Amino acid sequence: MNQDIIAGNWKQLKGKIQAKWGDLTDDDFQVVQGNAEYLEGRLQERYGWNRERAHDEVKAFERSLRSDMKH
Repeated sequence: MNQDIIAGNWKQLKGKIQAKWGDLTDDDFQVVQGNAEYLEGRLQERYGWNRERAHDEVKAFERSLRSDMKH
């Protein structure tokens, strides 16, 4: 995930992330702070996903953000 996009737009993206993965808590967001690897780790913990699944989910989310930015 492009760290510049995530870190630069973290406050706006938190709402989208919360809507997609509602099991994430405010504490999770404090830890993640725009870092895609931390987000993947939190998704693994909250949803019981393996590393590959969490990575794929974050990448799919990234693609959806890019698509939204084009429109």
